[in-house]
Amino acid sequence: QVQLRESGGGLVQAGGSLRPSCSASGRALHDYAVAWFRQAPGKDREFVAAISRWANSVIYADSVKSRFTISKNNPENMVYLQMTSLEPEDTAVYYCAATLRRVTRDLGQYEIWGQGTQVTVTA
Repeated sequence: QVQLRESGGGLVQAGGSLRPSCSASGRALHDYAVAWFRQAPGKDREFVAAISRWANSVIYADSVKSRFTISKNNPENMVYLQMTSLEPEDTAVYYCAATLRRVTRDLGQYEIWGQGTQVTVTA
């Protein structure tokens, strides 16, 4: 099965941008729908964005729609999350996750998870 590794988090001021990456190994990424979730301290893990196997369908949480863009490069086995107009409320550990099922915002449908990357947005 595929293994996932996130990178590209960091510290940024409000209004700034970041582009975390999720690299996949072990199996072709086009077999999987991939999503980004995030978890802030003391809160449940929540859905951010998801993209289908062949990148022809995307889903966003209302809180990030128009600010975040998810993209997928199957030949390079990479998924990206372009984040703009960042707010302190976006501070969290960001996880990528993969599923062999169809693309969904349902956390429970994702079988494979990365270790996460920290994103911190200061006011």
